[in-house]
Formats: sequence, structure tokens, C-alpha cells
Amino acid sequence: MANPTPRDLALQALNHFDDKGILPRYFLEQSFRRYPGISGRDKALCVHLTNGVLRWRLRLDWYIEQSLNFPFDKVELRVLNILRIALYQILFMDRIPEPAAVNEAVKQTKSGGKPHVARFVNGLLRGIIRKRNSLKPFPESVDQVERLSVEHSYPQWLVGKWITELGEGRATSLLKASNEIPKLVVRVNTLKTSRAALIGYLAAEGVCASPTRFSPAGIHIDDLNVPITELGAFKEGLFQVQGEAAQICSFLLNPSKGDRVLEICAGIGGKATHLAEMVGPQGRVIGLDIKRGSLVRLRQTCKRLGISWLHPVCADAAKPLDKLFKKRFEGILIDSPCSGLGVISRHPDIKWAREESHIPELSKVQTQILASAGRILGPGGTLLYVTCTISREENEAVVNSFLERHPDMDVVDLRDKVPRWAKGLVDENGFFRTWPDVHGLDGFFGAMLVKR
Repeated sequence: MANPTPRDLALQALNHFDDKGILPRYFLEQSFRRYPGISGRDKALCVHLTNGVLRWRLRLDWYIEQSLNFPFDKVELRVLNILRIALYQILFMDRIPEPAAVNEAVKQTKSGGKPHVARFVNGLLRGIIRKRNSLKPFPESVDQVERLSVEHSYPQWLVGKWITELGEGRATSLLKASNEIPKLVVRVNTLKTSRAALIGYLAAEGVCASPTRFSPAGIHIDDLNVPITELGAFKEGLFQVQGEAAQICSFLLNPSKGDRVLEICAGIGGKATHLAEMVGPQGRVIGLDIKRGSLVRLRQTCKRLGISWLHPVCADAAKPLDKLFKKRFEGILIDSPCSGLGVISRHPDIKWAREESHIPELSKVQTQILASAGRILGPGGTLLYVTCTISREENEAVVNSFLERHPDMDVVDLRDKVPRWAKGLVDENGFFRTWPDVHGLDGFFGAMLVKR
């Protein structure tokens, strides 16, 4: 079976997202497994094109609309995505020659059996190239929400929400920061090596790496020319790919050696494996998730990292867990399902996959999970509620609602608990809060609760 080109695979990912709602990141993961012969370079280009279009989709559409002599909604979806991919290369990727982007778009269009449409694609793209310096980045004579929506490529509901909550200046700063391509960050596996030793190991593999600003276990990796899974350090289990803000969450819970700890909504185990490092072989970590596929990957990760005391459990955390766990936990970390508005830079599909109506629906589930976790936390135990969103309805509102219904739980002011390096990451209310535009980190929220 011949391997698809990076542009063809990006086109398939975008079409499946628009037609069926399949998130491109999951579609591409499956496609890379289906076509193992795709090179690392081609995989990287495919992901870059897909995320680039998703990151700038509304701005690209505005440029296309300015160049049409018929209504925008008359453009066939497949053709529209071909135009988006080509235009992203022309306007945002200096290393790809403009004629190559145009020619590949024409070739993709012809493969659909419509030569007259290919002529339209060719003419529109070449016309945009000729007048690129006079293109307007946003419509004139519109309100601030619509202007910022097109200029920074976000849905209007989200722009309006951030302006209402943060003010226009701060909202604009957040829009810009969340469009930045994020750095690749990994967490050193302290069971096998140290951060300094890992940086040296990576240097020997030709990889430029440096310590992260906040997390004492984090490393930035720059200019990686091969898939990270092909590095010797990865295969030997010396690190786990994990964002810096996510790493900090485990340091906040800070379990002791030998503790019995639960992570709820563990996924593939970024935080759970970190907690396992902290409690050591004499401790026990349970990684609970509703998705069996994620837990299979968690087992694989544990094997690579050399962790045998982390135990995956498949269950729905929104339902009571009392019968599942008879013994109470000293520590619980809830990596709560959320809108993901703090990690748009990593997953730009969130812009278009989320709707404003999802937020109250998610808040309801989050409240159920928090209540379920509170019942299996032992006396004196600590619970850390974490999200990767900046939506207050999913953060402070959920915590406050929980506290009103559970008088045996108290909130902990993290200003009195965190290490010195994390002091600047705690807000005036004692909550852990990171911002893309302030700290250069994913947007995370964390509240620590203790049971009397």
C-alpha cells in the first residue's frame, strides 16, 4: 500500500474533522499506524499543515472570501480545505516555495476529477500571491469581537467570553499567545536518571535540550529532526513527554514515599507515572480512566519507564466509587475532563470542536467526579482538582459548589504550601493558575482540598 503524501493526509484529517467530527490528532495517530512507512519528516509536515490550518482557519477563510466573486458558502468543503492547506503554506511557511504550494493544491484538486475546479484553485491562489501585501487581516466596519475573531482566528463566542472576563487588552494577549506553536517539553524519569544526566544523554544523540523555567523535572527540546519515540533516551525510558504545567501538578500534590494515591481520569498516564516516581516501589498508584484504550497505552508507558506499582483501573469516575475502593486514599489527583481552553496552542482543533454550551455540561460532570472522589479520600487526605482550561465555570465555580455541599472538606491556600519556584504560579485566592500569555505555559487551574 502506497503511503499518502503529507498534504493528502492533512486533507483527509481536515475533511474527516469537518464531515464527521473526528479530531485530527486522533485521525493522524491512526493513520501513522496504518502507514508505518511514512517518514518522520513527512509525519512532522503533515501535523504542521493540519494544525496550521486549524490554528488560522478563520483568517485563511477571510483571505479566500476576499478573492471570490461568488458566495463563500458555495465552495465545496474538500476544495476549501485544499485552498486552506495551500494558503497556509503561502502565508505562514517561508520554507515552502509558493509555486510548490500552488502546484500541489492543483494536483490534489485534479485527483477529485474536476479539471475546471483545478483551474479555479490555481487562479485564486496565484491571485492571492500577487496581492498578498494588500490583503486585509480582518473585515472593516465590524465590532471588536468580530474583528479579533477573524484577525486571530477564534470563534466569536470564545472571543466575547474572554473579553467579558479579562478585558479587551488581556483577551487579545491571550488570543495571540494561544496561537503560538508550543515548545516540546519532557519530564525526566528520576527512577533512572537525573535532569542534568538526561540533557547530556540527549546532547550525545544530537538533540539540543535545556531545563524548563519552573518544573525541576522538565526539559525543553529544540530542533528535533526525528520522531521523539526514535530517540535512544525515549526507548530506554529516561523521560516521558509531558507539558511543564502538567508536571507541576504532581509536585503540588507531593505524595510521600509509600503513599497510596489515585489519579482520576489518568488517560495515558502522564501525571500517574510522575506520582508513581514520587511514592516509589513501596507505594501504590491507581490510574483510573473510563477509556480502556488509554489504559492499554498507560501499561505500555509503565513498562518503558520501569514502573510496576501503578495499576490501571477502568471505571466511570462520575459514578460512586465507594464499592470499587474499600480502602481510602492518602492522596487523589483529579485530572478533570474539561473544555481544554488552556491548551489551544497544543490542540488548535479545540477552537472549532468546542461550543459555548459544552461548558455547563462539563461543569456538571466535573462536580460529579469531585463528589465521587471526596467520598474515597481518607481523613487528613489531600485532593488536587486540576483542569487545563481557563474557564471559571469549570474551575472556581465547581470547587466552591463542592465545598458548599461537603462541610468536611477545606480548601488549602497554595501560597502557604508550594515550593519557592512555584510561588508565582499561585493566584491571590490561593489557587494554582498558569496562563499562556503570562507564564508561557499551558493554561492550567488547580485547587487543593483536604479532608478533616
